[in-house]
Amino acid sequence: MIAINILVLNSGSSSLKYQLIDMNDEKILAKGICEKIGASESEVHQTTHLGKKIDKIVIPGISNHTKAFKYIEEMLMDSKKGIIKDISEVNAVGHRVVHGGEYFKSPAIITDEVIKEIKNLIPLAPLHNAAHLSGIKACKELLGNNIPQIAVFDTSFYCNLPKKAYIFPIPYKYYENYHIRKYGFHGTSHKFVIKKYCDITQKNSDDLK
Repeated sequence: MIAINILVLNSGSSSLKYQLIDMNDEKILAKGICEKIGASESEVHQTTHLGKKIDKIVIPGISNHTKAFKYIEEMLMDSKKGIIKDISEVNAVGHRVVHGGEYFKSPAIITDEVIKEIKNLIPLAPLHNAAHLSGIKACKELLGNNIPQIAVFDTSFYCNLPKKAYIFPIPYKYYENYHIRKYGFHGTSHKFVIKKYCDITQKNSDDLK
């Protein structure tokens, strides 16, 4: 069986969380975090499915997301406590992005145009989308274009809300000029919970509220 390993990243303003997942059986091979990015002292942690752990204080601290991603590479490939021998064993990278606005209604393969649109949406989620872009650019810088990257948007789960549900009772010009409306968040979590609920109850998601 050919291994299909997906590296999933969740970039925060001062952290970079990750999981490496074998999609053949959805096993989490490794998970970890780089914390306190930009501080004088940073921390890196990783645990593999074999129980091997890395816990390290980094002094001086990790200055940006590119350097944080470099630590992630090193931990995944650590000769004693890692889980892969080469970063080429990662087949794709998935990024959780908080805000897709009205532009992104489904996951998107990351291109220069997608990066531009995520940047345009920073005013709707200043801390989150800016951080997600840092993670995306870090991957692009270190992995190049050989490994595909995909963005999954929290807001896309709610893209079919009717207009009467997402327009706030405030002057309409705020929606027209500044895109202020109800979007809905944590969509990836809600989608997972609904799928599990349907599996357990044998119900169809189309029949649920």
